[in-house]
Amino acid sequence: MVHLSFYIYEEEIMIKKSLVRMPLTYSFRKLWLRSKGLDFGRYSVVKPGKLSSKKLIPQYILKPCYYETGIPSNGPQYPETKSNEQILKMQRSCVLAANILKYIGSTIYIGQTTDEIDTIAHNLSIINDAYPSPLNYNFFPKSICTSVNNVACHGIPDDRPLEDGDIINVDITVFCDGYHGDCSATFRVGSVDEKGKRLIQATKRSLDVAISMCKPRVRFCEIGACIQKLASEMGYVVVPIFAGHGIGEYFHGAPDIYHIENDYPYTMDVGMTFTIEPILSQGTWEVKILNDNWTAVSVDDSRSAQFEHTIVIEDNGSRILTEPDCTDITKGFSLEDLKNPSLVPIK
Repeated sequence: MVHLSFYIYEEEIMIKKSLVRMPLTYSFRKLWLRSKGLDFGRYSVVKPGKLSSKKLIPQYILKPCYYETGIPSNGPQYPETKSNEQILKMQRSCVLAANILKYIGSTIYIGQTTDEIDTIAHNLSIINDAYPSPLNYNFFPKSICTSVNNVACHGIPDDRPLEDGDIINVDITVFCDGYHGDCSATFRVGSVDEKGKRLIQATKRSLDVAISMCKPRVRFCEIGACIQKLASEMGYVVVPIFAGHGIGEYFHGAPDIYHIENDYPYTMDVGMTFTIEPILSQGTWEVKILNDNWTAVSVDDSRSAQFEHTIVIEDNGSRILTEPDCTDITKGFSLEDLKNPSLVPIK
Protein backbone atom coordinates (compact mmCIF):
# COMPACT_ATOMS: atom_id res chain seq x y z
CA MET A 1 0.00 0.00 0.00
CA VAL A 2 1.72 3.13 -1.22
CA HIS A 3 2.50 6.22 0.79
CA LEU A 4 0.84 9.48 -0.33
CA SER A 5 3.68 11.92 -0.93
CA PHE A 6 1.84 14.90 -2.36
CA TYR A 7 -1.12 17.05 -1.47
CA ILE A 8 -3.53 17.67 -4.35
CA TYR A 9 -5.56 20.80 -4.93
CA GLU A 10 -7.16 20.42 -8.37
CA GLU A 11 -4.45 21.48 -10.86
CA GLU A 12 -1.87 22.38 -8.23
CA ILE A 13 0.58 19.92 -6.70
CA MET A 14 2.41 20.90 -3.56
CA ILE A 15 5.41 18.62 -3.26
CA LYS A 16 6.32 17.14 0.10
CA LYS A 17 9.51 18.75 1.44
CA SER A 18 10.27 20.00 -2.10
CA LEU A 19 12.36 16.88 -2.65
CA VAL A 20 10.83 15.87 -5.97
CA ARG A 21 11.65 17.64 -9.21
CA MET A 22 8.74 17.67 -11.67
CA PRO A 23 10.24 17.97 -15.16
CA LEU A 24 8.67 20.45 -17.55
CA THR A 25 8.15 17.59 -19.99
CA TYR A 26 5.44 16.23 -17.67
CA SER A 27 3.38 19.40 -18.05
CA PHE A 28 3.90 19.58 -21.81
CA ARG A 29 2.95 15.92 -22.16
CA LYS A 30 -0.22 16.55 -20.14
CA LEU A 31 -1.35 19.33 -22.47
CA TRP A 32 -0.44 17.31 -25.55
CA LEU A 33 -2.41 14.28 -24.37
CA ARG A 34 -5.50 16.33 -23.64
CA SER A 35 -5.39 17.99 -27.04
CA LYS A 36 -4.73 14.79 -28.99
CA GLY A 37 -7.19 12.51 -27.18
CA LEU A 38 -5.00 9.43 -27.52
CA ASP A 39 -6.43 5.94 -27.88
CA PHE A 40 -5.40 4.04 -24.75
CA GLY A 41 -6.90 0.73 -25.87
CA ARG A 42 -9.94 -1.45 -25.18
CA TYR A 43 -11.25 -1.34 -21.63
CA SER A 44 -14.05 0.06 -19.47
CA VAL A 45 -13.65 3.21 -17.41
CA VAL A 46 -14.33 2.26 -13.78
CA LYS A 47 -16.68 4.16 -11.49
CA PRO A 48 -17.08 3.48 -7.74
CA GLY A 49 -19.65 0.84 -6.78
CA LYS A 50 -21.42 -0.08 -3.54
CA LEU A 51 -19.47 -1.20 -0.50
CA SER A 52 -20.33 -4.09 1.77
CA SER A 53 -20.15 -3.76 5.55
CA LYS A 54 -16.81 -3.53 7.31
CA LYS A 55 -15.29 -6.89 8.22
CA LEU A 56 -14.54 -7.77 11.83
CA ILE A 57 -11.42 -9.28 13.34
CA PRO A 58 -11.35 -12.15 15.89
CA GLN A 59 -10.08 -11.23 19.33
CA TYR A 60 -7.10 -13.61 19.17
CA ILE A 61 -5.52 -11.84 16.18
CA LEU A 62 -2.66 -9.48 17.06
CA LYS A 63 -3.76 -6.05 15.88
CA PRO A 64 -1.88 -2.86 14.94
CA CYS A 65 -2.30 0.30 17.00
CA TYR A 66 -4.82 1.85 14.57
CA TYR A 67 -7.25 -1.10 14.69
CA GLU A 68 -9.82 0.80 16.78
CA THR A 69 -8.86 4.46 16.35
CA GLY A 70 -8.01 4.49 12.64
CA ILE A 71 -4.97 6.64 13.46
CA PRO A 72 -1.55 5.00 13.00
CA SER A 73 1.44 5.96 15.09
CA ASN A 74 4.27 7.77 13.34
CA GLY A 75 6.98 5.68 11.75
CA PRO A 76 10.65 6.62 12.08
CA GLN A 77 11.68 9.99 10.69
CA TYR A 78 14.98 8.63 9.40
CA PRO A 79 15.79 5.27 7.76
CA GLU A 80 16.47 2.59 10.36
CA THR A 81 18.44 -0.64 10.23
CA LYS A 82 16.92 -3.84 11.59
CA SER A 83 18.50 -6.76 13.42
CA ASN A 84 18.55 -10.28 11.98
CA GLU A 85 15.78 -11.24 14.40
CA GLN A 86 13.59 -8.37 13.21
CA ILE A 87 14.20 -9.26 9.57
CA LEU A 88 13.23 -12.88 10.22
CA LYS A 89 9.91 -11.71 11.69
CA MET A 90 9.40 -9.38 8.74
CA GLN A 91 10.11 -12.23 6.36
CA ARG A 92 7.22 -14.25 7.77
CA SER A 93 4.74 -11.44 7.21
CA CYS A 94 6.20 -10.67 3.78
CA VAL A 95 6.03 -14.28 2.59
CA LEU A 96 2.45 -14.57 3.83
CA ALA A 97 1.48 -11.41 1.94
CA ALA A 98 3.18 -12.79 -1.18
CA ASN A 99 1.41 -16.14 -0.85
CA ILE A 100 -1.97 -14.43 -0.50
CA LEU A 101 -1.22 -12.28 -3.55
CA LYS A 102 -0.20 -15.38 -5.53
CA TYR A 103 -3.41 -17.18 -4.57
CA ILE A 104 -5.55 -14.16 -5.46
CA GLY A 105 -3.84 -13.85 -8.83
CA SER A 106 -4.52 -17.50 -9.62
CA THR A 107 -8.24 -17.25 -8.81
CA ILE A 108 -9.26 -13.99 -10.53
CA TYR A 109 -11.99 -14.46 -13.13
CA ILE A 110 -14.48 -12.52 -15.26
CA GLY A 111 -17.59 -11.68 -13.23
CA GLN A 112 -15.85 -11.79 -9.85
CA THR A 113 -16.37 -8.65 -7.78
CA THR A 114 -13.49 -6.90 -6.09
CA ASP A 115 -15.47 -7.25 -2.86
CA GLU A 116 -15.23 -11.03 -3.27
CA ILE A 117 -11.46 -10.69 -3.76
CA ASP A 118 -11.31 -8.64 -0.57
CA THR A 119 -13.23 -11.33 1.33
CA ILE A 120 -10.86 -14.05 0.10
CA ALA A 121 -7.78 -12.04 1.09
CA HIS A 122 -9.32 -11.14 4.45
CA ASN A 123 -10.10 -14.78 5.25
CA LEU A 124 -6.65 -15.95 4.16
CA SER A 125 -5.08 -13.39 6.48
CA ILE A 126 -7.19 -14.41 9.47
CA ILE A 127 -6.80 -18.18 9.10
CA ASN A 128 -3.03 -17.59 8.97
CA ASP A 129 -3.15 -15.56 12.22
CA ALA A 130 -2.48 -12.21 10.56
CA TYR A 131 -4.26 -8.87 10.45
CA PRO A 132 -5.00 -7.34 7.01
CA SER A 133 -3.02 -4.12 7.43
CA PRO A 134 -5.11 -1.72 5.28
CA LEU A 135 -8.26 -2.34 7.36
CA ASN A 136 -9.02 0.92 9.24
CA TYR A 137 -5.59 2.36 8.45
CA ASN A 138 -6.48 6.06 8.36
CA PHE A 139 -10.07 4.73 8.17
CA PHE A 140 -9.60 2.71 4.96
CA PRO A 141 -12.73 0.52 4.93
CA LYS A 142 -11.43 -2.71 3.41
CA SER A 143 -8.70 -5.32 3.88
CA ILE A 144 -6.92 -4.84 0.53
CA CYS A 145 -6.75 -2.31 -2.31
CA THR A 146 -8.05 -3.26 -5.76
CA SER A 147 -7.34 -0.76 -8.55
CA VAL A 148 -8.91 -1.51 -11.93
CA ASN A 149 -8.06 0.12 -15.31
CA ASN A 150 -8.18 3.92 -14.82
CA VAL A 151 -7.91 3.63 -11.02
CA ALA A 152 -4.25 4.37 -10.35
CA CYS A 153 -4.13 3.44 -6.68
CA HIS A 154 -6.04 2.80 -3.44
CA GLY A 155 -9.15 1.44 -5.14
CA ILE A 156 -11.73 0.30 -2.58
CA PRO A 157 -13.20 -3.17 -3.22
CA ASP A 158 -16.89 -2.97 -4.15
CA ASP A 159 -19.69 -4.75 -6.04
CA ARG A 160 -18.43 -4.08 -9.60
CA PRO A 161 -17.90 -7.38 -11.45
CA LEU A 162 -14.60 -7.70 -13.29
CA GLU A 163 -14.97 -7.53 -17.06
CA ASP A 164 -13.16 -9.25 -19.91
CA GLY A 165 -10.17 -7.05 -20.75
CA ASP A 166 -9.78 -5.43 -17.31
CA ILE A 167 -6.39 -5.06 -15.65
CA ILE A 168 -6.43 -5.06 -11.85
CA ASN A 169 -3.78 -4.22 -9.29
CA VAL A 170 -4.20 -6.10 -6.02
CA ASP A 171 -2.27 -4.67 -3.08
CA ILE A 172 -1.80 -6.99 -0.08
CA THR A 173 -0.31 -6.05 3.28
CA VAL A 174 -0.50 -8.19 6.41
CA PHE A 175 0.51 -7.58 10.03
CA CYS A 176 1.98 -10.75 11.51
CA ASP A 177 4.18 -11.25 14.59
CA GLY A 178 4.18 -7.47 15.04
CA TYR A 179 5.53 -6.66 11.55
CA HIS A 180 3.97 -5.60 8.25
CA GLY A 181 4.72 -7.18 4.86
CA ASP A 182 3.60 -5.35 1.70
CA CYS A 183 3.38 -6.32 -1.98
CA SER A 184 1.23 -5.85 -5.05
CA ALA A 185 0.89 -6.98 -8.66
CA THR A 186 -1.24 -6.16 -11.68
CA PHE A 187 -3.20 -9.03 -13.21
CA ARG A 188 -5.01 -9.51 -16.49
CA VAL A 189 -8.70 -10.44 -16.53
CA GLY A 190 -9.69 -12.52 -19.54
CA SER A 191 -8.43 -11.26 -22.90
CA VAL A 192 -6.49 -8.02 -22.40
CA ASP A 193 -5.51 -5.89 -25.41
CA GLU A 194 -1.87 -5.50 -26.45
CA LYS A 195 -1.63 -1.97 -25.03
CA GLY A 196 -2.67 -3.25 -21.63
CA LYS A 197 -0.24 -6.16 -21.80
CA ARG A 198 2.67 -3.87 -22.70
CA LEU A 199 1.80 -1.50 -19.85
CA ILE A 200 1.88 -4.36 -17.35
CA GLN A 201 5.17 -5.70 -18.71
CA ALA A 202 6.80 -2.27 -18.65
CA THR A 203 5.74 -1.63 -15.06
CA LYS A 204 7.05 -5.00 -13.88
CA ARG A 205 10.34 -4.33 -15.65
CA SER A 206 10.72 -0.92 -14.00
CA LEU A 207 10.37 -2.52 -10.57
CA ASP A 208 12.80 -5.32 -11.37
CA VAL A 209 15.48 -2.95 -12.68
CA ALA A 210 15.07 -0.64 -9.66
CA ILE A 211 15.48 -3.54 -7.23
CA SER A 212 18.60 -4.76 -9.03
CA MET A 213 20.42 -1.49 -8.32
CA CYS A 214 19.77 -1.50 -4.56
CA LYS A 215 22.77 -2.18 -2.35
CA PRO A 216 24.71 -0.54 0.49
CA ARG A 217 25.84 3.06 -0.07
CA VAL A 218 23.48 3.65 -3.00
CA ARG A 219 21.41 6.81 -2.62
CA PHE A 220 17.66 6.26 -2.35
CA CYS A 221 17.09 9.02 -4.90
CA GLU A 222 18.74 6.88 -7.58
CA ILE A 223 15.70 4.58 -7.56
CA GLY A 224 13.42 7.34 -8.80
CA ALA A 225 15.84 8.56 -11.46
CA CYS A 226 16.21 5.01 -12.77
CA ILE A 227 12.46 4.32 -12.90
CA GLN A 228 11.58 7.64 -14.51
CA LYS A 229 14.24 7.24 -17.23
CA LEU A 230 13.22 3.68 -17.98
CA ALA A 231 9.49 4.50 -18.04
CA SER A 232 10.10 7.36 -20.47
CA GLU A 233 12.17 5.14 -22.76
CA MET A 234 9.28 2.66 -22.86
CA GLY A 235 6.73 5.38 -23.65
CA TYR A 236 5.09 5.79 -20.24
CA VAL A 237 5.02 8.30 -17.42
CA VAL A 238 5.33 7.66 -13.69
CA VAL A 239 2.45 8.69 -11.43
CA PRO A 240 4.57 10.63 -8.92
CA ILE A 241 2.02 11.29 -6.20
CA PHE A 242 2.57 7.88 -4.57
CA ALA A 243 5.83 6.66 -3.06
CA GLY A 244 7.36 3.54 -1.62
CA HIS A 245 8.24 3.60 2.07
CA GLY A 246 10.09 2.11 4.96
CA ILE A 247 8.22 -0.69 6.69
CA GLY A 248 8.51 -2.85 9.79
CA GLU A 249 6.58 -2.65 13.05
CA TYR A 250 5.13 0.47 11.40
CA PHE A 251 3.18 0.39 8.11
CA HIS A 252 4.80 3.53 6.66
CA GLY A 253 7.96 5.35 7.69
CA ALA A 254 11.32 6.53 6.40
CA PRO A 255 12.80 6.18 3.86
CA ASP A 256 10.50 7.79 1.29
CA ILE A 257 10.99 6.00 -2.03
CA TYR A 258 10.07 8.45 -4.79
CA HIS A 259 9.68 6.96 -8.25
CA ILE A 260 10.82 10.02 -10.23
CA GLU A 261 13.89 12.26 -10.03
CA ASN A 262 14.31 13.62 -6.50
CA ASP A 263 16.79 14.89 -3.95
CA TYR A 264 16.06 12.55 -1.04
CA PRO A 265 19.32 12.80 0.93
CA TYR A 266 19.84 9.37 2.54
CA THR A 267 21.71 6.25 1.44
CA MET A 268 20.98 2.54 1.76
CA ASP A 269 22.61 0.48 4.48
CA VAL A 270 22.56 -3.18 5.53
CA GLY A 271 19.38 -4.08 7.42
CA MET A 272 17.14 -1.40 5.93
CA THR A 273 13.73 -2.61 4.73
CA PHE A 274 11.49 -0.68 2.37
CA THR A 275 9.06 -1.01 -0.52
CA ILE A 276 9.48 -0.02 -4.15
CA GLU A 277 6.14 0.28 -5.97
CA PRO A 278 6.09 2.31 -9.19
CA ILE A 279 2.85 3.18 -10.96
CA LEU A 280 3.21 3.68 -14.71
CA SER A 281 0.51 5.41 -16.78
CA GLN A 282 -0.39 5.28 -20.46
CA GLY A 283 -1.40 8.94 -20.37
CA THR A 284 -1.06 11.81 -17.96
CA TRP A 285 0.63 11.57 -14.57
CA GLU A 286 -2.25 13.57 -13.04
CA VAL A 287 -4.76 11.88 -10.76
CA LYS A 288 -7.68 13.08 -8.69
CA ILE A 289 -8.83 11.68 -5.36
CA LEU A 290 -12.53 10.81 -5.24
CA ASN A 291 -14.93 11.74 -2.46
CA ASP A 292 -14.11 8.57 -0.54
CA ASN A 293 -10.73 10.25 0.20
CA TRP A 294 -8.85 7.21 -1.11
CA THR A 295 -9.55 6.21 -4.70
CA ALA A 296 -7.09 7.85 -7.12
CA VAL A 297 -8.19 7.91 -10.77
CA SER A 298 -6.44 9.28 -13.84
CA VAL A 299 -7.85 12.60 -15.00
CA ASP A 300 -7.79 11.46 -18.65
CA ASP A 301 -9.22 7.96 -17.92
CA SER A 302 -5.98 6.30 -19.04
CA ARG A 303 -4.91 3.01 -17.52
CA SER A 304 -2.05 2.49 -15.12
CA ALA A 305 -0.31 -0.55 -13.67
CA GLN A 306 1.66 -1.11 -10.47
CA PHE A 307 3.98 -3.73 -8.98
CA GLU A 308 5.49 -3.75 -5.51
CA HIS A 309 7.95 -5.67 -3.39
CA THR A 310 9.34 -5.25 0.11
CA ILE A 311 13.12 -5.66 0.06
CA VAL A 312 15.98 -5.73 2.57
CA ILE A 313 19.47 -4.37 1.96
CA GLU A 314 22.20 -6.99 2.52
CA ASP A 315 26.01 -6.93 2.36
CA ASN A 316 26.27 -7.49 -1.39
CA GLY A 317 22.97 -6.17 -2.69
CA SER A 318 19.31 -6.58 -1.81
CA ARG A 319 16.87 -9.43 -1.26
CA ILE A 320 13.16 -9.52 -2.02
CA LEU A 321 11.26 -10.44 1.14
CA THR A 322 7.88 -10.71 -0.58
CA GLU A 323 8.65 -13.82 -2.63
CA PRO A 324 6.00 -16.56 -2.29
CA ASP A 325 6.88 -20.09 -1.20
CA CYS A 326 5.05 -23.41 -1.40
CA THR A 327 3.11 -23.09 1.87
CA ASP A 328 -0.57 -24.05 1.60
CA ILE A 329 -2.21 -20.98 3.09
CA THR A 330 -5.78 -22.21 2.45
CA LYS A 331 -5.69 -24.53 5.50
CA GLY A 332 -7.88 -26.93 3.54
CA PHE A 333 -10.60 -24.41 2.70
CA SER A 334 -11.89 -24.29 -0.87
CA LEU A 335 -12.22 -21.13 -2.95
CA GLU A 336 -15.97 -21.20 -2.32
CA ASP A 337 -15.32 -21.42 1.43
CA LEU A 338 -12.96 -18.45 1.27
CA LYS A 339 -15.61 -16.31 -0.45
CA ASN A 340 -17.82 -16.61 2.64
CA PRO A 341 -17.70 -13.41 4.74
CA SER A 342 -18.73 -15.47 7.77
CA LEU A 343 -16.06 -18.15 7.35
CA VAL A 344 -14.15 -17.19 10.50
CA PRO A 345 -16.24 -16.90 13.70
CA ILE A 346 -15.76 -13.63 15.58
CA LYS A 347 -15.22 -14.50 19.25
